[in-house]
Amino acid sequence: MRKVEILGVQVHALTHEEAIERIAALVGAGPTHQVVTVNPEFIMAARRDSAFRQVLNRADLALADGIGLVWAARLLYGRGALPERVAGVDMVEQLAAQAARRGWRLYFLGAAESVAERAARVLADRYPGLVVAGTYAGSPAEAEVAGIVARVRAARPDILFVAYGAPAQDLWIAHHASALQVPVAMGVGGSFDVIAGVTRRAPLWMQRRGLEWLYRLIRQPWRWRRMIALPRFAALIVWQWLSGARRKSGAETYHA
Repeated sequence: MRKVEILGVQVHALTHEEAIERIAALVGAGPTHQVVTVNPEFIMAARRDSAFRQVLNRADLALADGIGLVWAARLLYGRGALPERVAGVDMVEQLAAQAARRGWRLYFLGAAESVAERAARVLADRYPGLVVAGTYAGSPAEAEVAGIVARVRAARPDILFVAYGAPAQDLWIAHHASALQVPVAMGVGGSFDVIAGVTRRAPLWMQRRGLEWLYRLIRQPWRWRRMIALPRFAALIVWQWLSGARRKSGAETYHA
């Protein structure tokens, strides 16, 4: 699979459909594979945190969950370098649909109390035949690790969704992957909140125009501190473009 490197973080250049098929292959391959959903905030955090950067770059699948990544790749490498945004919440929905069809077992871990259960119920109603292997809120605290690992292993899921927020969810998966013995473990951020109806997603027209970040900021103004990462990300990308970073034709991996 071709990758695009943006400010030191590698992202796979896949469409939604290709990502689903890649995850299906990972499920079939057995334990344990990590899927990360990368956005500009992740990349800026990874520039400060080398451990987080290593987790992102070692992941078996890194999805471009942020229109800013698509724009950055287009500016640095040309149109189509990243074919489209692959949003984490959309992937949870699509994987639930595939799980109902293919017989995969899903486990929902994280978010606030009862939210994972509500999200699982919504998806089970939406996709008849979906097998929910288990739900649990828990936390990434070290004191809970043994209990959570025991719960997950007893449930025998094919895909584990972890909603502890970044970077906690991704670091947690990386640290405990060998103990979990799950074919695919994926950090999904606030996806459970959206699916359960706790948080409203931006209207479709804003999603299509890459304005979900603005909608979240309007609905949750306390996020402004996190949003500061976006103009900083844009400035760094423009600086690299002005400095003459260009695509290396024919390379398996592009480097910015």
